[in-house]
Amino acid sequence: MAQAPTELPEGRYGRSTSNDARTDRRLKLVGLVLGVALVAFVAWAGVSYITEQRVSGELTGFEVISDEEIDVRVAVRKQVDAVGVCTVRAQAEDGLEVGRGQIRFDEPDDSLHGSVTLRTLERATSAELTGCTTADED
Repeated sequence: MAQAPTELPEGRYGRSTSNDARTDRRLKLVGLVLGVALVAFVAWAGVSYITEQRVSGELTGFEVISDEEIDVRVAVRKQVDAVGVCTVRAQAEDGLEVGRGQIRFDEPDDSLHGSVTLRTLERATSAELTGCTTADED
């Protein structure tokens, strides 16, 4: 009884095995290059986001003082040499803006708390931090 061949005859069914190996190497190389490019892009995007964001703020609370005033409190993280300005707004129950103001943070510290009392057109029911920037970006 004759033993069946274990490999396909060379060239009989399309490409040869040497072409498959070459194609595999090319695909691995392309995958490696694309993977390195993706990692480099993600690293660049992360570093640029962190270094460009010089001032970040968070609304820590508010207190409605009267029908015409609301006190808004903000916590800020910034670089020591940066001067930060945060904009806050007061909203009525229906969502309309009834007051707006800014808080300036120019102390040489990286973590600060501040508050501002806003005059409102009608009774405010909520406050919102709309954003923080450095003073030179205004």
